[in-house]
Amino acid sequence: MTFLRDVRFDDNNLNESLPTDFSTSFHNLKISLYVRLSPIHVYNNLFGNLPSCICHELPNLRMFYLSHNDISGNMPTVWNQCKELERLSLAFNSFNKGPMPGGIRSMTKLQRLYLMGNNLEGTIPEEIGYLDKLEVLYFLPNLQYLFLNDNNFVGNIPNNIFNCSNLIQFQLNGNAFTGTLPNTAFGDLGLLKSFLIDDNNLTIEDSHQFFTSLTNCRYLKYLDLSGNHIPNLPKSIGNITSEYIRAKSCGIGGYIPLEVGNMSNLLQFSLSGNNITGPIPPTFKRLQKLQVLNLSNNGLQGSFIEELCEMKSLGELYLQNNKLSGVLPTCLGNMISLIRIHVGSNSLNSRIPLSLWRLRDILEINFSSNSLIGILPPEIGNLRAIVLLELSRNQISSNIPTTINSLLTLQNLSLADNKLNGSIPKSLGEMVRLISLDLSKNMLTGVIPKSLESLLYLQNINFSYNRLQGEIPDGGHFKNFTAQSFMHNEALCGDPRLQVPTCGKQVKKWSMEKKLILKCILPIVVSAILVVACIILLKHNKRRKNENTLERGLSTLGAPRRISYYELLQATNGLNESNFLGRGGFGSVYQGKLLDGEMIAVKVIDLQSEAKSKSFDVECNAMRNLRHRNLVKIISSCSNLDFKSLVMEFMSNGSVDKWLYSNNYCLNFLQRLNIMIDVASALEYLHHGSSIPVVHCDLKPSNVLLDKNMVAHVSDFGIAKLMDEGQSQTHTQTLATIGYLAPEYGSRGIVSVKGDVYSYGIMIMEIFTRRKPTDDMFVAELSLKTWISQSLPNSIMEVMDSNLVQITGDQIDDLSTHISSIFSLALSCCEDSPKARINMADVIATLIKINTLVVGANTV
Repeated sequence: MTFLRDVRFDDNNLNESLPTDFSTSFHNLKISLYVRLSPIHVYNNLFGNLPSCICHELPNLRMFYLSHNDISGNMPTVWNQCKELERLSLAFNSFNKGPMPGGIRSMTKLQRLYLMGNNLEGTIPEEIGYLDKLEVLYFLPNLQYLFLNDNNFVGNIPNNIFNCSNLIQFQLNGNAFTGTLPNTAFGDLGLLKSFLIDDNNLTIEDSHQFFTSLTNCRYLKYLDLSGNHIPNLPKSIGNITSEYIRAKSCGIGGYIPLEVGNMSNLLQFSLSGNNITGPIPPTFKRLQKLQVLNLSNNGLQGSFIEELCEMKSLGELYLQNNKLSGVLPTCLGNMISLIRIHVGSNSLNSRIPLSLWRLRDILEINFSSNSLIGILPPEIGNLRAIVLLELSRNQISSNIPTTINSLLTLQNLSLADNKLNGSIPKSLGEMVRLISLDLSKNMLTGVIPKSLESLLYLQNINFSYNRLQGEIPDGGHFKNFTAQSFMHNEALCGDPRLQVPTCGKQVKKWSMEKKLILKCILPIVVSAILVVACIILLKHNKRRKNENTLERGLSTLGAPRRISYYELLQATNGLNESNFLGRGGFGSVYQGKLLDGEMIAVKVIDLQSEAKSKSFDVECNAMRNLRHRNLVKIISSCSNLDFKSLVMEFMSNGSVDKWLYSNNYCLNFLQRLNIMIDVASALEYLHHGSSIPVVHCDLKPSNVLLDKNMVAHVSDFGIAKLMDEGQSQTHTQTLATIGYLAPEYGSRGIVSVKGDVYSYGIMIMEIFTRRKPTDDMFVAELSLKTWISQSLPNSIMEVMDSNLVQITGDQIDDLSTHISSIFSLALSCCEDSPKARINMADVIATLIKINTLVVGANTV
């Protein structure tokens, strides 16, 4: 029957086993297109095994139905030869337990796949996602993980999905689903942990029943409903156990119920872009774990309530674009975990509390478009980590304080549209990270400081609508600015392209007396100056000859300090062994003392190796424009063909590695925590505080040094990488320290800021376990990372450094909880995928919260 195309045995009462020669029975059906053995109305009861070579025997097969029988044995795992197959049904049989069929990716024409009612186990292969013609997929009801996010699915969500009582993760976000979401769909989903349907077009008609149904999901951690339609927030939302709740741009109206204060597990809560009115509920103060609160772009009324200040873990607060009025409370200074606060576009009309400037670790402040009054105090210089300061469109008056130059990390500064007067401080030229500067629409007078020409990263400025005069600087990035940056001032002059008059030379009328003085006295003065200069020059040359002909050339890394080779020899007793501090991968380090008494560390590069010599240039290039309290300060450098060295500030307490593994030292828990906060602050600055991100590439305890106050400083940038503009990763052939390498660095040489995050995670584990990642105990499949992972959450004591237990004593239960949180954070840093790793800003926020809890407990 070589022309037979359609074989159907359905609608019968067949009760036989499949013939053992099933495949050979059809071996002549080379052009067969349809084989249907499954029943439609009357069930067959075929049994036996299904041969694995069916695709080989029927290469043109398009449809194969064998559902609702009693086929047993193993389900064939090789279907890669069925390249023409469009429909496959093996549902409701008695196959042995096993995985889904293999080779599915090759079935590029597959439209329908029915596998429900079997004993499948394991994971659904990722290759199923490549079947771009697949329309129907059945393998319920034991489904645990469903990821259909970021596709172009349309229509309703099938209700039978919610019958999957074993469902753990449900992600349909980023599609175009429509229709109504069942109000009581979650009653049987007791294992659900993640429910993400954001960015669709679904409707929740009865929000009370919907959220009440969600309360049955006691393990629910992630809930994202953003971009759908929700009428309001019911009181029953307070019974949800989630840690992350987002419902942005859902059209939610009405008030936020007081019951939100019952969600004690909440870490992140976002309701931005809705139509919510009424006051901010005071019950928010009960959410002591909340880290991110976003209520922006709503219609909230009332005041900035003081209860928000009681949220000790809050790191990010977004209240912009609402209708809040009244004063900013003085308790803002108590929010020590706060790293971002955005309250712009409201109707606040008070002074900025002086306490705000005590938040030394805050990164972003945006109070724009309010009616704030008062002055900018000198205490503004306390914001050591600030990146964005946006105070435009207010009523702030007085001068710009000169202490603003202390904001070395600041990238965006806008004081536009206020009532500032006085001159522009020259000290603005010291704010080396400044990218955008807007001082427009004020009453500033005087000249534009030429010191601003030195700002290497300045891209945008606006000095328009002031009372400035004098010459517009023309160096640095000023060559790129346009007339719009300077228009409507009093008397500016400069390049005609800026639509201002050319600066003419001022001609002065000299009196006869002045001319006589110049004619008679000036030659005498000039002659005297020349004589004195010659004497000084002769003495200077004589002294140089008497000193040492080995005095070398100098590169100052942008610093004004100059230290000669001769001075370095004096400071270190001729690089004497008694001054030797240690040896690193690229040279030796010596302790020294300058003539003025300043203690220094001198890193002498080993010039025997070309690679080590290049490390000097790399470190100079990396450190040239870096300034941060948690980076080792480079004072100067000394270099020629025979000698290369870096002069650094002296760290009297040595390396963290020394403290961790020496029998003479012992770090307590709080010291270790503060060290890791310092290191995280340095990395956050390197990665995000510079317009050109810097990747350290070799983070480990021996490269972290401690000053006399036990403040940690990251050092040794010998293999660091500078990311070019717009570059997120690069490649290297330089191998960093084994054990701290990110997987992508070690295997493919890929360098990115995420590689530093991985090394940081390993370092956290080492700091609190006192185990190096290269310890002899880590063999075969066991690594420091897996050892920590296996200890969570109930075996923390087994991996914790025993010295911490001895130090802590009765507080061990609290300590165990804190270290468990720290290890969880470390594992988030050490995800195999770089994209999955946490960023350093979030690391800092988490560790500061732990620090706050520890310090608070000790105070009590």
